[in-house]
This record gives sequence, structure tokens and C-alpha cells, in this order.
Amino acid sequence: MNDFSPALPNEVALVTQARADATAFAALYDHYFSRVFNYVRYRLPDAQTADDITAQVFERALNNIDSYRPEKAPFSAWLFAIARNAVNDHLRRQRRRPWISLEFLGNRSSNEPGPVDLVSDNELQDELLAAVARLGRRERDLIGLKFAAGLTNRRIAELTGLSESNVGIILFRTMRRLRAELKARGVER
Repeated sequence: MNDFSPALPNEVALVTQARADATAFAALYDHYFSRVFNYVRYRLPDAQTADDITAQVFERALNNIDSYRPEKAPFSAWLFAIARNAVNDHLRRQRRRPWISLEFLGNRSSNEPGPVDLVSDNELQDELLAAVARLGRRERDLIGLKFAAGLTNRRIAELTGLSESNVGIILFRTMRRLRAELKARGVER
């Protein structure tokens, strides 16, 4: 599967229509929203911030749709480049003034049934997110592109400027490190 090939049969036509009429952008939004949100969520500590950044990504894409050139790269590559930049911009701003929202600390509930399962899943997710947060910026970025956005190593290499083999090696070592860290903490599944 080619990650960046137009997944929508009429994607180029939709982009052309979106340039003239913003309502045509809705089909692109609907198609890419979950992939972009998942990528952003892997990179950021809470879902509310990820939702805000994802909204910014699509706002930037819509506002700059005229600058997209289909002959240079598929729409998804252009969109994920915007997402990477938005996340990196947010992270740079956070380093200048770090804070933790009270909502994030107090709102840890879930809609899933089964309190025992919820506690176990939340603990596992917290441990995993904490372990991912301890990774370097490059490793978090690659993990997000691979698992949240579902991109291949080749596409990740094209986006990041790394070689495809280097991407594979970094991902392999990072996953091995995450598994070892989670195992050392007694978290296995």
C-alpha cells in the first residue's frame, strides 16, 4: 500500500474544488481526520491538546490549499508535513512556558465499561505514554508517523530526510527500548 497515493479516487479534483469552494474540503477532512489526529495524539500528552492541534492543521491546510502542488507530493504528504510542523511549533511554545492543565489532571475518566479493565487499560496507557514521553524528539516523531499515521518506513524517510534503513533501525531500537522499559516496570501485555 502506498501511504501517499490518493486514497480518494477523486482527491486531486477535490483539492481543485476546495480551492474554489471551501465546502469541498469537507471530504478531504473526513478522510484524513482520524489519521492526522492519531499522529498528533502520539506526539502530545493529552487528547484535548491533540484535538486543538488537529483543528489547527486542517485550518492551515484549508487556508493554504492554494500553495499545495500535486506534482510535488501527494496531498497526504503535504497534510502530514503541516501536522508535523504544527506539533513541533506547539512543543516549542510549551518549552517556553510549561504547564499542566487542571482538566488534564482531574479528568481521567473513560466511557468504556468495566472498572477493572478501565483501571488496567489506563495504567497501561499511562505507562506507555510516559515511556514514549521519555524518548527523544526524533524517536517520538518516528513512532507517531509509523503507528499513529500508519506510514511506511519509505514514506517516513521521505518526510524526515532519513534513509529508509535508518528509519527502520531507529524504530526497531526504539520499540525494543520501550518493551524493555515496560517489562522492567512490570507492564506486559
